[in-house]
Amino acid sequence: MPLVAEQLRQRRFAVRQIPAILTVALLLANTAALAQDNHTMVQPDQVKWAAAPAALPKGAEIAVLYGDPGKEGLFAMRLKLPDGYKIAPHTHPTIEAVTVISGTFKLGMGDTADEAKAQMLPAGSFFAFPPGTPHYAFTEGETIVQISTNGPWGLTYVNPKDDPRRAQ
Repeated sequence: MPLVAEQLRQRRFAVRQIPAILTVALLLANTAALAQDNHTMVQPDQVKWAAAPAALPKGAEIAVLYGDPGKEGLFAMRLKLPDGYKIAPHTHPTIEAVTVISGTFKLGMGDTADEAKAQMLPAGSFFAFPPGTPHYAFTEGETIVQISTNGPWGLTYVNPKDDPRRAQ
């Protein structure tokens, strides 16, 4: 068989293999994605509360429902905040997407905390901010909020003197 005819036969064979190769690649990709998908369901009585990280003022509790807030990837966590709780102006390195589960979360925008300017967000409210948006919060009654976003989660105070980690 002449060389040109042999090369042409090999190309046709290779082209016919492309759909099969793509099918196998897609199956492997879907299998890997399914293996990473953690089916998670949490009933209210299964929520496990613990002391919140030192980045938050004392008195807050945290419950991680899904994922790991300290690592890259999706996570969901709840914060339980006592009545009269205050969080000084701060920012986050990733999108902040929050749902108020119970109580009243009073949210203000900017570098200076002013409770009179904070908007009252009752249970069922939702807010989301892009990374680096300065905001502050107060609570009225015991308040639970749920944060669902991509990690790693972090909190940087606008005024470093407000950071509770400095006192430790």
